[in-house]
Amino acid sequence: MPAPSPEVAAARAKLAAKFDAVRTGGKGTARRTKLTKHASTGADDKQLQAQLKRLGVNSIPGIEEVNMFQEDGTVLHFSAPKVQASVAANTYVITGHGENKRLEELLPGIINQLGPDNLANLKRIAEGFSAAQSAAGGGADAADEDIPDIGENFEEVSKQ
Repeated sequence: MPAPSPEVAAARAKLAAKFDAVRTGGKGTARRTKLTKHASTGADDKQLQAQLKRLGVNSIPGIEEVNMFQEDGTVLHFSAPKVQASVAANTYVITGHGENKRLEELLPGIINQLGPDNLANLKRIAEGFSAAQSAAGGGADAADEDIPDIGENFEEVSKQ
């Protein structure tokens, strides 16, 4: 049998060095098996609930939506969340499906929730809206020029 090529010899040496460290005993013993840990979210949830119980959080019923305003003008919106609070620990827990939305998407319903820190974002939206209205308004004036004025009562003109 011919001698293996240098590439094959190098690959064999590399494999031998790699698997030498996983033996638990001498040369004839079995390799150790890797233990895999299965991450379960149920245990994490139980631990979280236990810690929240230790803080003394109480559930707050009847909250329809929660909006968290972020620095970049987006809103983290929770609809029908489960809200728990501990006033003594200054801790609020909001559980549910959160969506990132733009401020414009929620605007008519959340004006009363806006604070002074969101005033700049609201001003920016208003300027963009007024610019769009003026652009659309210019087109509306041109359309109004095409319609002739009757100048009289429409009913009287139709009776003649």
